[in-house]
Amino acid sequence: MSKKTFLDFESPIAELEGKIEELRYVQNESAVDISAEIDQLSKKCQQLVKDIYSNLTPWQITKIARHAERPYTLDYIADVFTHFVELHGDRHFADDLSIVGGLARFNGTPCMVLGQQKGRDTKERGLRNFGMSKPEGYRKALRLMKLAEKFKLPVFTFVDTPGAYPGIDAEERGQSEAIGRNIFEMAQLEVPIITTIIGEGGSGGALAISVADQVVMLQYAIYSVISPEGCASILWKTSDKAQEAADALGITALRLKALGLVDKIVSEPVGGAHRDPKQVAVFLKRALGDAYRQISDLKVKDLLDRRYERLQSYGRFTDTKANAK
Repeated sequence: MSKKTFLDFESPIAELEGKIEELRYVQNESAVDISAEIDQLSKKCQQLVKDIYSNLTPWQITKIARHAERPYTLDYIADVFTHFVELHGDRHFADDLSIVGGLARFNGTPCMVLGQQKGRDTKERGLRNFGMSKPEGYRKALRLMKLAEKFKLPVFTFVDTPGAYPGIDAEERGQSEAIGRNIFEMAQLEVPIITTIIGEGGSGGALAISVADQVVMLQYAIYSVISPEGCASILWKTSDKAQEAADALGITALRLKALGLVDKIVSEPVGGAHRDPKQVAVFLKRALGDAYRQISDLKVKDLLDRRYERLQSYGRFTDTKANAK
């Protein structure tokens, strides 16, 4: 059994679960029946998890969204889609492994699915650049989306990135142009697009594959114009103020739903998606099915008009001059 990774605010849970494991070991190694004590502690632990997760701060939700054991794009592709065939390369420079994608079937319907992949261990994280894509990654994503448009296939995208890779080599190959081109092309792509924020949705790196007709977001995911650390570094000149930045940015699913930036929030098990990935996949598949049914029968013109109106309606503001009168 693999060892669980607990976040700092989960230390009481870790302590209690450790005691439960010790009692289970004692019971297995001796003839003493302590199942009643184990059951009692298990119930206490479940209640503790509920209590802690019922009052999370935006910064704590950020930590959950970044959890090392959280399901990634390939996990959801395996559980939600069938007949997946991965496609590689941007046909210009290289195959960026931080973005994966290919042909698949969703409830029997042929589709194109793509998203960011962070990597599980040190070696894979290096290969996938921690989910931070370079221009060739976004150009690969665009190639797959244009291929989907050619064959009239719906597109499903999964967002999970701290942001686009900021390195010199990425800038040399046109990072900002690649992101801007994706946003421009997705706005007029003549097939349904459904985006799911599964972990981090950071900056332009997320926007480059999230211009969609329907945006679904997991309960403990985050979505923002900049990471809390990046925001804190700009405003307070130190990343130590990341917690305050997370509070101010409005990065949580509930906040974004209230602002109209997200259409549907998918519930996660108490304790986060990493505690029961299969259950989350079931919830997500149902939400994606509902989202696809809402737009699958729209004519191309109606689809594009709806998408344009959606993009134009983003944001809320208060007219202080009008209020003053």
